[in-house]
Amino acid sequence: MPHTASRYLAEGRRVGLRHFTRADGAEFTARARESKDLHHPWLFPPDSAGAYAAYAERLIEDPTKAGFLVCEKEADGALAGFININNIVEGGFQCGALGYGAFAHAAGRGLMREGLHLVVCHAFGPMRLHRLEINVQPANAASIALARACGFRLEGFSPKMLFIDGAWRDHQRWAITREMTAASG
Repeated sequence: MPHTASRYLAEGRRVGLRHFTRADGAEFTARARESKDLHHPWLFPPDSAGAYAAYAERLIEDPTKAGFLVCEKEADGALAGFININNIVEGGFQCGALGYGAFAHAAGRGLMREGLHLVVCHAFGPMRLHRLEINVQPANAASIALARACGFRLEGFSPKMLFIDGAWRDHQRWAITREMTAASG
């Protein structure tokens, strides 16, 4: 029997991971609009066709970024959330900064935890990165819980690090290295 290639870069029990495409705009923006209350004031994913086109283009074309969609396998690949690796630096650093968000219908169901685990494995495997960082606003309990659940360690505090929702926001710095995942698994 011939093997059928998966449509996913990586698969877990309930989710599959794939890259963004330009064709995902309608579903992504609809999910972003449905999730505004969940996301505010932490993040603002694109919620219009034009904004999505520019966002996806950067993730697809810029070699310092890698965008992943977390897809719910039992829901015919419906988008559950997104995880991006930004500011990828190669050479002696081999590091990237993660940004992510669940969509409202998927929040609290463990799908993003499974998706983030897949991204970490992909980053430390085929992408050959050594370190991933997550910068989280201290009051964003859900994001901190996700980072902690996936084995990231708290490394520090950065006052007024990022300009979000009209102000410079403090962030906690969380990180994981390839060695940390090897030691835990």
